[in-house]
Amino acid sequence: MGVEKMQMLKVHGSNNDFFILDEKNLENSITENELSALARVVCDRQNGLHGGADGILFVTAGHSGVAGRMRVINADGSEASMCGNGIRTVARYLNEKNGLNEFKVETMYADLEVKKSENFAPSVPAYDAEISPVSFSATDLKMNVENKTKLIDDYIPQLSKTIKFSAVAVPNPHLIAFVSHDVLVGSELGRIASYLNNGKNPIFPDGVNVSFVQIQKPKQIFVRTYERGVGYTNACGTAMSASSLIYVLLHPEQAETGQLISVFNPGGMVKTCVHQREDGSYWMSLIGNATFVAEVTVDQSAAFKGDFKEAVWNETNEQDAYEEFAAQVQGGSR
Repeated sequence: MGVEKMQMLKVHGSNNDFFILDEKNLENSITENELSALARVVCDRQNGLHGGADGILFVTAGHSGVAGRMRVINADGSEASMCGNGIRTVARYLNEKNGLNEFKVETMYADLEVKKSENFAPSVPAYDAEISPVSFSATDLKMNVENKTKLIDDYIPQLSKTIKFSAVAVPNPHLIAFVSHDVLVGSELGRIASYLNNGKNPIFPDGVNVSFVQIQKPKQIFVRTYERGVGYTNACGTAMSASSLIYVLLHPEQAETGQLISVFNPGGMVKTCVHQREDGSYWMSLIGNATFVAEVTVDQSAAFKGDFKEAVWNETNEQDAYEEFAAQVQGGSR
């Protein structure tokens, strides 16, 4: 009996890192339980494949009218509805496979427009992804805050008596607070996000992505995120998009719809743009790097057991270029 090989691609957007797994690169199909279990062992930061990852991006054929479908399997094996940093890397993958510069990718709740953008720097390719649908409804957020059908710049006393929060689904749920630099880098984010995501809580029983945002100057913010199903992450694309939307709503004197916003994060920088349709609904453009770190081949059956001793890891050398770019932009954001 031959070895069943499984090919993956290690990728990242703003150092929010993933393994792209295309179902076409599986010698044998896998079940839902196997996919979830695979994410847990591959992405484990201690014992996983080459330092693990934030999740697996599972690419399948999708329905007619799209170039492919993206499913987001978190490091803990749960499934997220969308991933803004991930969809850019999938967009690049599908573009290079199919030769399409502008197309749609199917996600859990919407088919999203993606397109190639200008490189951020030499050997730092960038892609532009639509982030939508947007909802402020407590029902869509699965949020229980007393007497609130939505939450914009208001207190949740059980969480903090000094920090105001806004909540928006894009479509995965985000809780966002604008804070000072000291609060941004302090322990409050971890305390609040851990409570809302690790165990039962009455406010967001299904968990929620939590971001603290610092305004650095007009049209420039810094976002730090504790991601549901992942924990602290270098960057969360939907969180940066959601934070940009709340920024435009709360600080229209600094940034308006249709204007580019620079969004810095622990892993680098992206550009966002908040758009409003004629019916009043919002959507965001998320523009950022789509870096291919390495091509990986593993034994499929061994991978399910967390055995990566025979994994073949071929670097692309794009990471050095990205790290140089990130160092430059982060130096300029201070």
